[in-house]
Formats: sequence, structure tokens, C-alpha cells
Amino acid sequence: TSSKRTLRTLFRPPTLPSPVISEMSPSQKKLLAYQQGKEHQEMINQLLIDRALEVYYMNMDERDERDAAPPITELPSTVRKYFFIKYYFFLKNCVQSNPMVPIQKQWLKSMLTMVPPSLMEGRDRELLAQNLLKEVVRDYEKSMQRCVLRRALIKPDIKELDKLEEEAPLPLLPLGLDFSSTWHESYIKARKRITSTLHILHPTMKTLLDFGYTAFFNFLVVDLSRCRLKGPVDCRSLKTDASLSCSKAEDKITRTWYQKVIGLFTQSEAVDGVKLDQLETFYNCVSVLMSNQVKELLQRTTEVFVKLFDPEDRSRLPIFKMDLTYDENRMEFYPSIQDLEEAVLFVVDCIGQTLQNFQTVHAWLTGGTATLDAELPAHIVQWAKSTLEKSIRDNLEGPKEHFRGYVESYGWLVDGTAEERINRFMAEQPSFDEYT
Repeated sequence: TSSKRTLRTLFRPPTLPSPVISEMSPSQKKLLAYQQGKEHQEMINQLLIDRALEVYYMNMDERDERDAAPPITELPSTVRKYFFIKYYFFLKNCVQSNPMVPIQKQWLKSMLTMVPPSLMEGRDRELLAQNLLKEVVRDYEKSMQRCVLRRALIKPDIKELDKLEEEAPLPLLPLGLDFSSTWHESYIKARKRITSTLHILHPTMKTLLDFGYTAFFNFLVVDLSRCRLKGPVDCRSLKTDASLSCSKAEDKITRTWYQKVIGLFTQSEAVDGVKLDQLETFYNCVSVLMSNQVKELLQRTTEVFVKLFDPEDRSRLPIFKMDLTYDENRMEFYPSIQDLEEAVLFVVDCIGQTLQNFQTVHAWLTGGTATLDAELPAHIVQWAKSTLEKSIRDNLEGPKEHFRGYVESYGWLVDGTAEERINRFMAEQPSFDEYT
């Protein structure tokens, strides 16, 4: 009947946009394009509604119920929301099921050509590159799918839909990083600047490093590793040996390493490529390098000396000669324990005072008086002395116990106790029987 709704009467003919007039001004063309886009969107919306109505009425169980069904606009709001949500997901699945334009293989090849060949060598590297390309393809397909979905389908403004549709947010660029330009150009500029200002890369510095390595790698300012083989030594001999060893080492280094360094910088080739305004910084770099080499030698010598007193390895522990003396009614060690400790710590101070008077190269060339900063760091000196003091106290527990045994056994003979007892006995004038 005419009062009943049929599928044919439900669909209205789509309104097509008006034909484009060829002769128009640019502003008229722009306005017409906007109007056509708006009409085109309205047409798509109308088609979507008509399609929704079609699905709605086709899902009715009976024909009479379908013909008598009210229009969708007259349904309750909750039913309309459910209908639009269900239909939105239906359209979304239709769009997502469509094939996507695949990524071009030449793009992937172009990506691989930007990777240095050294990073592509080896089987593991090839597998890693393949996995990375697969990840790129997945990200590309996912991005294309989401882009097509957003362009082809308008999401209804329904709050319940946001809870049902769990869509991950689009990836964001890392904060603080700018990918607007390539890094290679800035890297080349930075490399050139470093090459021109970082003087440690100058060929002369490499020669200077070689001189220091040759002169110091197997050399010690004071070497007391064989001190134990000499037998017991007294404190005065230890201090004398340390002083002589430091003096000889300084003379040797002056005649070998320092003369080579000065001879190197007396040649004009040593400063090739260094600009006049950079000579000061260049020689400062030389001074720092020489200072570091001398400090490393002194620090290594100090560490080797402290290692002799290692409590876990007493095979190289020096043996000191100490006498038990009796003077002015008093028993004591000579030299005293304090003197022994002072003699051992003197070696550390002697090492730290060696090689402190070398002129810098720039001062030597210009007649200045500046010297290298070759002083041992304070924390190294403090560590060495505290370690040696503890080791000396631990190793002298035996002599101290021996000394206490003498005092307890024979101290009364020397501290006046025995003489007092004798005088008291003689003053008493006992009888013969008491004598006996």
C-alpha cells in the first residue's frame, strides 16, 4: 500500500554537484570548489544514512514489522546511539579490510644505502637490517590504514564510542631532538672545528706521547722491590737510598726524555699547521700532556711502593733493623716506632718532590720561568700515607709484644725497684739467722 514503507521509497536520489563553469576567476573557482566539497560531503552523509536505514530495515524479522517500523529518527536516543555505534564499527571494518598501497621497494633500498657498509657486515647485522625493514613496513601499513580511515569515515560524536574504541595515539617525535635537517653537515663542521682547535690531534702530540711511553712505561723513580733481599736495613739507610734513587732518576729523565722533547720543539716542523693566534693554546696543550705523563710516573711509583706493605702479601715486605736499648734506667727501641714510621713516609714525600723543576716548552723557548705542574694529587698522597701508617701499626704488633715481655720480666731490675729493695734490706741490719 502507499502508506507502507518499502526499500525503494526509503532511498532518495543523491544530489550531484552542479557542473563546473570553465571560464571563472581564481577566487570564483576556489569558492566553487569549497561549495562542491561541502555538497559532496552532504551527499556522502546522506548515502551513509540511507545505507544505515537499509541495514536497519533489512534486519527486521518479519516483512510486516519491517514495513510498519518507524523511521530511525523517531527511535529512542539510546537505540539510535547503539545503532550508530554498531554501524560505525561495521563501516570501519569495511574500510580496514580494503587493501592498502604497499610501500615501494626502492624506498627500502634507499634507506639501506644510507647505512655505512661496515655496519652491514656479518650475518647478525643482515638479520637485524631485515627485522628493521619489517618494522618499517608494519609502521607504514598501519599509518596508511589510519590515514585512509580518517579521510573516508567520520567518527560520530558519541561519548560511549570513545570508551569502546581503544585506539593508540599517534607516535610523537622525541622531545629535544630536531629532525628538520640532516646531521651529516653539522657533523662535518664540528669535526673540522675539533681538528683545528683540539691540538691533541696534532702529529707532534703523537710523537710526544711516544717519547713519554718509551721513557716511563717500565721505569720507577724509586724501586725498593728487592729491599727485602738485602736483609735488615736501618731507617737512615732507607732514607738515603730513596734520596739517591730519586736524584738519579731525575738526572736520567732530564738527559733522555726531556732533551728529546726540547729537541722536538726546536724544529719548525713541530708547529706545522698551527696558526699564530693558536700557538699559546698549542703550547698549553703540550704542557698539560707532559704534566700528565710525569704525574702518571710519580703516581705509579707511589702505588708500587705502597704495594710492598700489602698485608695479604708479605713476600716483599722490607725488614727493618731495630735494637732494644737500655739508657737512663729505661728500655726502648732504637730507632723508635715513630722514627720508623717517619722514615717510611719520607719515601712518599721524596717521590712527590722529584721531577718538579722541569720548564715548560714555551718557557724554555722564550726564556721564561714557568715549570710543569707535576705535583702528585693530594688524594694520592693522603691514600698512600694512611695505608702505610695502618700497615706499619699492624706489622709492629709483634715487636711491641716482645718489648712488653721484656718490660714485664726485667723492668724491675732497671726502674729502681731492685735497688730500693737492696737498700732497704741493708738498712734493716738483720741477725745471722735472718740472713740465713
